Amino acid sequence: MAEIDAAPDFDPALPPPGRMVALGPLVRRRVAPNGGPFTASGTCTYVVGHGRVAVIDPGPDDAAHVAALLADLGSEAVAMIVVTHTHRDHSPGARLLKARTGAPIVGCGPHRAARALAAGEVAHLDAAADRDHLPDRAMREGETLSGDGWTLVAVETPGHTMNHLAFALPEAEALFSGDHVMAWSTSIVAPPDGSMRAYMDSLDRLRGRSETIYWPGHGGPVRDPRRFVRGLANHRRQREAAIRARVAAGAATIPAIVAAIYQGLDPRLEGAAALSVFAHLEDLVERGLVVTDGAPRHDGVFGRAEDAG
Repeated sequence: MAEIDAAPDFDPALPPPGRMVALGPLVRRRVAPNGGPFTASGTCTYVVGHGRVAVIDPGPDDAAHVAALLADLGSEAVAMIVVTHTHRDHSPGARLLKARTGAPIVGCGPHRAARALAAGEVAHLDAAADRDHLPDRAMREGETLSGDGWTLVAVETPGHTMNHLAFALPEAEALFSGDHVMAWSTSIVAPPDGSMRAYMDSLDRLRGRSETIYWPGHGGPVRDPRRFVRGLANHRRQREAAIRARVAAGAATIPAIVAAIYQGLDPRLEGAAALSVFAHLEDLVERGLVVTDGAPRHDGVFGRAEDAG
């Protein structure tokens, strides 16, 4: 799930849904037919290995997508079903696939929020959270899955959701980056489910890794990922600076900030932009750079720290 907030280096190329494509000796992809402004051309479901395979992110609650995936695999067996995070465009299909194959669901743990709701606060992403996800095995940093000629290594990348995992495939120098890093758009980070501070920390951790390509949850591959992740972090810092500047100029509410810095935005994406601004403001308040009355709220009033008191 993403917001349309593309930096200049983002690649708009989108893989088409509806067919299995080989991406290399160990990786295949089928894109679910759930395209839209937040999902690009659809959720990317990946197959790792041959014979006995791992399926990463079976996608939404779409029996036809799961049936088409199994038809593509033919006599191959699904050995494990791997989930990066609990949004409804990624994880519900895991339960459908398990019902058809008996394979265990592994990867991220149950959905959890970054923090509790403040008094009177509405969880704006409630509809996106898959609260029915219950894996057979919840994985942590560095834990592995393996098959014939392949290994998947869990990489904890909280931020977009707090249970978000990426998975490294050392044999291909690749990383399945889920919704944490995508080539077509930035990711939504929406409190209380997500945390901008955790997201930025996860970006910093990825910059030290050696993979040469990322396969994301939506859109095409991220090439030269270390340079890309550095640019993505810089883009977020520029967005933060723009928000601080608008607050300093007197834009005290999230709608006012969105109107000032997302000019010409597709109206369908205004909610996503507001959530992103809120995530930045929450982080800025925590760091003492912006003030508000009490805990940060989506309908709150914000001001410069210099003006407080």
